[in-house]
Parts: sequence; C-alpha cells; structure tokens
Amino acid sequence: MPERLSRPAVALIFAALGLALVPFADLGWAGHDPWAALMRMARGFLAPDFGAIEEIGTALVSTVAFALCGVAVGALAGLALAPFWASALVRGLSVALRSVHELFWALLLMQVLGISPAAGVLAIALPYAGIFAKVFAEQIEEADPRPAQVLPPGTDLLSRFLWARLPLIWPAMRSYVLYRVECGLRSSAVLGFIGLPTLGFQLDTFFRQGDYGAASAIMILYVLLIATIPLWLRLRAAVLWLAGAAAWLAMLDHPPMGSGALWRFLTVDIVPAPLRRGEGPDGLLPWLGDILWTQGLPGAWATIVVGQIALVLTGAIAFAGFGLVVGRVAGRARLLGHLGLVVLRSFPEYMLAYLFLQVFGPSMLPAILALALHNGAIIGHLLGREAEAIPLRRDAPQGVTLWAWELAPRLFGRFVALCLYRWEIILRETAVMGLLGIATLGFFIDSAVAELRLDRALVLLVVTGAITAGADAASRAVRSRMGAVREVSTLDRALKPLETG
Repeated sequence: MPERLSRPAVALIFAALGLALVPFADLGWAGHDPWAALMRMARGFLAPDFGAIEEIGTALVSTVAFALCGVAVGALAGLALAPFWASALVRGLSVALRSVHELFWALLLMQVLGISPAAGVLAIALPYAGIFAKVFAEQIEEADPRPAQVLPPGTDLLSRFLWARLPLIWPAMRSYVLYRVECGLRSSAVLGFIGLPTLGFQLDTFFRQGDYGAASAIMILYVLLIATIPLWLRLRAAVLWLAGAAAWLAMLDHPPMGSGALWRFLTVDIVPAPLRRGEGPDGLLPWLGDILWTQGLPGAWATIVVGQIALVLTGAIAFAGFGLVVGRVAGRARLLGHLGLVVLRSFPEYMLAYLFLQVFGPSMLPAILALALHNGAIIGHLLGREAEAIPLRRDAPQGVTLWAWELAPRLFGRFVALCLYRWEIILRETAVMGLLGIATLGFFIDSAVAELRLDRALVLLVVTGAITAGADAASRAVRSRMGAVREVSTLDRALKPLETG
C-alpha cells in the first residue's frame, strides 16, 4: 500500500469496487409487485392501531429491560478488562467477542439457556463487553498521566485507576454508555425476531398476520422510545432502572432447559464431527475443507458483495444528505430532513431489511437498502452536526451552492474516515442478514443451528469474525495512509450527539 493516499483516491477506489460487484448481486424482486405491497403497508401505517396495546406495551418494557441489563453487564465486563488492554490475550478476547453479532450469540446461547432472559442479556453483553473494553482502554490511555505520577511508589493498579484515571475519564465514559444504551435498544428489539419477547417478536407476528396498523403502532412507539432517551434515562437513577429491569426479566416465563445442557454443548455439540466419531485429525481437514468450500466461501463472497455495495450507497446517501440538516442549506425543510435521518438511524438494519423483504421479496436488495439507509443516516447526521458548527463568513452563499463549494470540500476527509469506520460494522451486519433468508454467512449459520450442527456453525462464525476483523484492520491502515488517523474510540465517541437525537 502506498505511504500516502489522498481522500478522493480512497473514495474512488471503494466506489469502483462497489460498482464492480453490482453484476454479482441478486437485486431481483422475486416476482413481487412492490407497489401493491407498498400500498397495503402504507394504508396500515397511515392508520396505526394501538388496540393490542397490552401486548405491545409488554414487548416495549421487555425491550428496555434486555437493553439496560445487557449494556450494564457489558460495560462492567469491559471496564474490568480495560486496565489490562496491554495484554495480547485481552485484546484478542475483545476482538473475538465484538466480531460476533448479538443475534449469532443469541442462537448459540439458546442451545444452552433456552429462550430465556439470560440468553438475551448475555447475547447483548458479550459483544458489548469487547466494544467497551476497547473504548474504555483508549479513554484511559488518552487521560492526563500527571495525577497518576504523584501517587506513592508501589500503588497497585486498581488504586491508580480508581483515584487517578477514573475521575478524568468519567464524563466521556458516561456519554459513551448512554450512546450504547441506544444501540442496546436496537439490539434488544432485533432479538425478538428469533423468539425473545421484545418488539421484534410482536412486529414479526403482526406482519405475518397482515396487521399493518398494529405494526405501525409498534414502529411509532419504538421511534419515540429511541428519541426520548435523554428524557427518561438518567444515570443518577441507574440503580433503580437496573433493579426494575432485572425484576421484570425475572418474571418472564420461559421453557426450562434440561440438565447438563452446558456440559453437552462444550463437550459434544461444538466438538467437530470427525473427532466425535473417533476419526482423529485425519478426518478433520477434509471435514473443515468441505464446510469452507461449500458454505464458508459462498457465504463470505455474498457477505462481501452486499457489504461493499451497501458501503458505497451509504456514502452516497450520507454525502448527498447531510445538507438536509443544515439550516443555511435546507432552509425550512431542515426539520423534515432531521426527522427523516432520526427515523432511519433509529431502526436497526435488520428490522429495516425485514420491512423491505415484505416489499421486494427475498434477494440482496432489501439488505443493501437497509444497510445503506441506516448507516447513511448516521453518517449524514454526524456530518450535518459538524457542518452546522463550521464558522462561515457573512457573505457566504446558501442552499446547494454552500453545500457544494464550501461544506462538502471541508468535510470530505471526515466523511471518508467515517465511511471507513462504518465499513467493519456494515460487514458485521451484512453477515447476520442471512437469518432473513439472504445468502450471506448468516444463512448458513442459521441452517447449521437449525440442523443442530453447532460444530459447523462455530466454524462459520470464525469466518464471520475473520471478515469483520480484517475489514477493521484494513480500515485502520487506509485511514493512517490518508492522514486521517483518529482512533476508533474517537470516531465512535463522535456518535455521542446521536443520544440527544
């Protein structure tokens, strides 16, 4: 790779790669009449039906409870790991935890814990622990070292952290935890699509029944839930919130798992089939090669195709759309643009893809649209906030001229860096789209779990983790070459404005 890459060159390379992959993408409508489906959905969405408020309310409370408990456990685990970030073992564990999507964790945990509150909480907590560990470690590293230097020699690591580091980084940690609660609510809602009693479960139920009015009510309440986080969530009341969430989850009914499920999972289910049959290492390599050739490579290729096209479309939406939230560009339409971006970034990619599947049928198109709209809204929102803060001369133009000749050039480097940062996240989300029937890696993982071939599922999860970790490493390398190096923690903390809508 060249020592120095220009930002336009990076953008052109990624755009060319995405366009080159379009012929390999399945973008068909699968015999659906999208306009008829859209009209049916529109009629229901324009007349939201809150008649099933009891079921919706129960799912709403469960969504909040799973999110709060999952984020809390993940944050505590990440905080415990962060001071030891220098250890290669801790860094490797963090990468492994966060590279597996919450839905994949849930599918595995359900084999041990059943469809239970513990499975949902841990499915959120495990990847979030890896994320929190990395971000907290970088916050600790960036803190002023001078207070720690005045402590007496021989002060233990924990005391140094509690008295010299934690007070300095606490405001940043608090803001990041609040942002992660918003992410946790999205993760919690999506867990309903695989059986947990959150909003996704009710949304799936109403769509299967063709009750679009009730589905509309769910989506309205969900957007309000996300948009009002600053009003109802206060860290000062965190203990009360967590106690209430834990009590609610403890009351949820769930089918019990048989005794010895964990032991069987560790000693039988995830042990490669050749080893269980006593074939030894001689049978392991052919078995592994067959999985990688017939499922791993096709699934990885489809994941990369969808992810790269979605990344390019994400950039196009973000770059063209960030002016919609800038007053001197959009004028009175700014509020409408702001509302549109808030709604799009509030819905998880998985939920948006589920909605698009009802319109376009099973193909790569719903996944690409969902990934691009959600991530494009996030980046567009961030760029719009930064554009509003740019000082402009009094005689600066307005409208499209201001966007094209002043704001876009000044924010282009930031735009490319944010797209590169979201690259790994988009690929991670692309893999899980397979649970909806799209032929990415998640499709093969879901099939393996359904067939109780958890050893195969584990191999495919490793492939998924390798792709997302590889994209993260490549993203860092490219950002460093183009002179836009800001650590992931800095970019991720840039999402802080999202918590205030």
